[in-house]
Amino acid sequence: MACDSHMHIFDPRFAPSPHWPRTPPQAGVGSYRQLQHRLGTARTVVVTPSTYGTDNACTLDALAQLGDGARGVAVVDAEVADAELDRLHAAGVRGLRVNFVSPQSWGATTPQMLDTLARKAARLGWHVQVFAQPEQIVAMEPVLASLPVPLVIDHMGRIDPAEGPASEAFAVLRRLLDAGHTWVKLSGVYMRSREGGPAYGDAQALGRALVQAAPERLVWGSDWPHTTEAPDTVNDADLLDVLRAWCDEDAVMDRILVDNPARLYGF
Repeated sequence: MACDSHMHIFDPRFAPSPHWPRTPPQAGVGSYRQLQHRLGTARTVVVTPSTYGTDNACTLDALAQLGDGARGVAVVDAEVADAELDRLHAAGVRGLRVNFVSPQSWGATTPQMLDTLARKAARLGWHVQVFAQPEQIVAMEPVLASLPVPLVIDHMGRIDPAEGPASEAFAVLRRLLDAGHTWVKLSGVYMRSREGGPAYGDAQALGRALVQAAPERLVWGSDWPHTTEAPDTVNDADLLDVLRAWCDEDAVMDRILVDNPARLYGF
């Protein structure tokens, strides 16, 4: 019951948002199922990419195809109606992504928007997933610490491996983790690694520090199909090996891959 807790589906049947500047890849459910077979994962979390703006149709279609072994994280704007959130919940969505990094269809994302969406998500027992730069995480610490729902930090907070656990952003993550309401996704290790694959050794100190800090509130994600990287430069099996190198015991890896996502996403 291992779970890939962060991936995206791109299907040419669904048009990208007019705001999106790049042609999306083709990365459909059939291809992802092949990856699941290769890695041995059984569960997944489909995250709506910024490519589609606030149109979650591609994600919902993927959830319908993937069935009970899948959950979703949607993207909506601050004016989203409760009825739309109810529709998303019925389809398997369990959280909202609030992105401060990539271009969004509404323009700039603000801390106030994050707070508004968190309050709307609370009614359904959802979490909010925040994708932000390290300096943004530092600046938003008071807001992040006061959200009325569980907080999930995307891609290890995009912390520079050269700074790692010594960085100001890691200190903020540690305080948020210690407070008991924050989760971190061990994903996107390649985004800021200078050493690169297969081992991404320069990120080992950061990864191990997170695992030691809160193994009960970490999940792992492949970030397939790796749209931030050049095609065919990321090996998903290597990413699982990296996670294994960060975990001192098999039981810790099992917790991150199986137990934690079951609790966070309601499998």
